[in-house]
Amino acid sequence: MGRTVLVVDDEPQIREILDAYLRRDGFEPVQAASGEQALAAVAHHSPDLVLLDVGLPDVDGIEVLRRLRANGDMPVILVTARTEELDRLIGLEVGADDYVTKPFSPREVVARVKAVLRRSRPETPMASDDVRAFTDLTISPSRREVTAHGEPVTLSALEFDLLAALTERPGAVLTRTALLQQVWGYDFFGDERVVDVHIRSLRQRLGDDAADPHLIGTVLGVGYKFLQAPS
Repeated sequence: MGRTVLVVDDEPQIREILDAYLRRDGFEPVQAASGEQALAAVAHHSPDLVLLDVGLPDVDGIEVLRRLRANGDMPVILVTARTEELDRLIGLEVGADDYVTKPFSPREVVARVKAVLRRSRPETPMASDDVRAFTDLTISPSRREVTAHGEPVTLSALEFDLLAALTERPGAVLTRTALLQQVWGYDFFGDERVVDVHIRSLRQRLGDDAADPHLIGTVLGVGYKFLQAPS
C-alpha cells in the first residue's frame, strides 16, 4: 500500500487535481474540505503527511497546524496564496515542514511531498558508527538521535537534517542556498527566510542563545556554521 496523504482544501477542484496526481505516483489520498474535517481525518486515517490549505472556512490552517503539533510530529506542508506571506512565516514558526504557494504546479507539490517524506522517514540508514561528538552536543545521523548538554533532544525531521548538515563540516559556513539544496532536497523557489525560521527553532530546542551562541553561529548576510570542533 502507498503512503496516505491528507489533502485539505475547501476548493473541490484543487482537491481532485492533487488527488489525481498523488494517486498517479502511488500515494493514497484522503480529502477534507475544512479544518474540522481535517482533524477528524487525521484521527481516523493517521496519514503519513498532510497537505494543508491555510484559508479554510472554519478552523484556519494555522490553527489546525497548531493542534497537530500539540499532539505529534506528523509532516505538514502548508498551501497558501502568494499574498499570505505572514501566514507562511507563522506556519513555519508553528512547525510546518514546508509550504507551497497558489497557483502551484501539481508536479511540484508531489515532488515536495516525496522530499518531506524522505526526510521524515529515511529509507537508507547511514553507517552505525557515525556518532559526531562535540563539547556540548552529540549527534548520531544513523539513529537520528541528539543530546545537548547531556540531555536528549527531540527534533523534527527537518530540524535534525539541518543540524546534521551543519555538524558534517564543523566551522564551515553554509549559505542559505546550500542548506536549502542539501536539506530540502530539491530546487527551492520560496523565500530563503524559511532557513532562518527553522534555525531559530533548532536553536531553541538545543538551548542555544542566538545572542551568544555556543553551537550555531550566524554569518551575517551569508548563512550559518557549527561553532564547536569535534571532541
